[in-house]
Amino acid sequence: MSQEVVLILFQVVVLVFAFSVHESAHAYTAMRLGDPTAYMLGRVTLNPIKHLDPFGSVLLPLIGLLTGGWLIGWAKPCPITPRNFRDIRRGELLTALAGPASNLAMAAVALLLLMVLKHMVPGGYVSILAAMATADHVVLDLGGLRLFPIAMLLYYGILINLLLFVFNLVPLPPLDGSMILSQFLSPQMDQAYRRIGMWGFLLFFILGGRLLGIFYNPLLGAFNHALATL
Repeated sequence: MSQEVVLILFQVVVLVFAFSVHESAHAYTAMRLGDPTAYMLGRVTLNPIKHLDPFGSVLLPLIGLLTGGWLIGWAKPCPITPRNFRDIRRGELLTALAGPASNLAMAAVALLLLMVLKHMVPGGYVSILAAMATADHVVLDLGGLRLFPIAMLLYYGILINLLLFVFNLVPLPPLDGSMILSQFLSPQMDQAYRRIGMWGFLLFFILGGRLLGIFYNPLLGAFNHALATL
C-alpha cells in the first residue's frame, strides 16, 4: 500500500472519529440539559453509522481529498426538542456549542499526546517533525521512523479537529454557528436569517476558503508553536 493511500486512510479515520465525538457531544449535552430526544434515537454513541450524512460526511470530504482542498464536512444533525430543555435558550446554546468544543478538546488531547511522544519516547520528536513536514506536502524518506504513523495520526487529529472547530462555528445553516447566532436574534430576524442561510452557505463554499483561513491558520500556528517550543 502506497504512502499516499495510507495518509488518506489516516485522515478518513480521524475525520470519522471527529464527527462521531462531535455529534455525541451534542446529544449528551442535550440529554443532560433535559432533552432526551437524541439519546432515545441512539445518538449518544461513537458508532459512526449513527452519525454520518451521505453528503456532508462522505461526498464533501471526498471532494476535499481529491482536490487537495479543505477536509471539512458535517454529520447528520443532532435532533433536539427545545421544549424539553429546562431553559430553552440556554439548552439550545450549550447544545450547539458542545460539538465545536469537543473538536477543540480533541485537538488539545492530540497535542498533549504528541508532547508526551516528544519528551518521553526516543525518536519521538524526529517523527513529529516528519509528520508536520508530510502534512505540509514535503516528501521525506521515512525509513527507520517507526513512530511516524503514531505521530502522523495524532497530528492529523490536530489539523482536522481544529478545522472542524472553526468551520462549524461559521454562522450559516446547517452549521452549529447558525444555531448559536439564532439565540441572539429576534423571532422575525431569525426567520429571515434562516430563509437566506442556505444560499449564504453555498456562497461560502465558493468564496469562503480565505475567510476560513483567517481564523484557522492562526489557531493552527498557535498549536504548532506549542508543539515546537514546549
